[in-house]
Amino acid sequence: MSRDDTTAVDRADGRDESEDERADRNWNEALQELRVLQTGTQILTGFLLALAFQPAFDDLTDGQRSLYLVLVVLAALSTIIALAPVALHRALFQQKAKPNVVSYGHAALVTALVTVAALVLGVVAFVFDVVLGIDAAWIILACLSSVLLALWVVAPVVIRHRFGNRRS
Repeated sequence: MSRDDTTAVDRADGRDESEDERADRNWNEALQELRVLQTGTQILTGFLLALAFQPAFDDLTDGQRSLYLVLVVLAALSTIIALAPVALHRALFQQKAKPNVVSYGHAALVTALVTVAALVLGVVAFVFDVVLGIDAAWIILACLSSVLLALWVVAPVVIRHRFGNRRS
């Protein structure tokens, strides 16, 4: 995109910034989102790792142990994916690749959100299964999945449709 094209886009969205300035701003926004995502993931990961060392862990059924191990892997995967943009940024530091880093960061953040969503739903279902039984776990899983879909998928689609697809 030429500087004139960029300027036209900037004026359309009320911003007067170069492509590099836009990439810097978008990278800073992505970093803020990464911080929020990482905090929640770290708390859930710590919770999961501590469970294996509790005396009641021996009372889990084989199915509950399997779910627990899947959740530990999801926690690790979420962390790895969420940190991937930071690793790429370090690897490409001062290589004039910020727009590519931002695009990669966006894809990694969306992927991390999906894995964190599965992790959160799974942890809550796991707790309900241990405390109240498998039926309660399925009920809470269905309820929370509905809320997640409404807030993370339906609401953004409705807002995008209502207000148009403005790029920033």
